[in-house]
Amino acid sequence: MKKIIGYRKLLGVTEKVELQELKTIYRNLMKEWHPDKFPDNPELAEAKSRHIIEAYHFLVSIAPETRALTFAEFTATTTTSGILNFDYKDETLQINYVDGTSYEWFGIPKPLYIKMVNAPALGRFARRHIYTSFPYRAATKNPVAQPA
Repeated sequence: MKKIIGYRKLLGVTEKVELQELKTIYRNLMKEWHPDKFPDNPELAEAKSRHIIEAYHFLVSIAPETRALTFAEFTATTTTSGILNFDYKDETLQINYVDGTSYEWFGIPKPLYIKMVNAPALGRFARRHIYTSFPYRAATKNPVAQPA
C-alpha cells in the first residue's frame, strides 16, 4: 500500500482517478519535468521524469478499468491454474502460477500472509481472503511449457 500511496501522492491523484484524467495529469507532469526545461540540472529532471513514468504505469496497471479488461484472464488463472510459488515482501505478495502468469497484491498484512502459508489449501485460502480483497496487478505473463 505504501507504494500505491506514494505514487498517488507523486502524481497528485486520489484512488478514484479515472484513466483519462490520470493520462492528462501524467502528460502535464512530463511536460513540466522535461529535461530540456532544466539545462542547469538535467539529471534531476531525468530522474524525476523516470519516477513519474514508473508511477503512471504502475497506477494504470492497478486501475479499475485495467482490471476490468483483464478480469476474465485473472479469473481463469486464479481458479484453474495451480500456484507454482509465491513471495512476500513489504506487504506485497507475488504469486506465480503454473501457466506462467504472475500477479501482485498490495497491502497484505503479515498476519494474513502467515495464515496463508499455514493454510491446508493454499489456493482456496487465497481465493477466499486475498484475490478480490486487495488491490492487484498482473506482474508478468511468461507462458511456460506444461509438463506432460
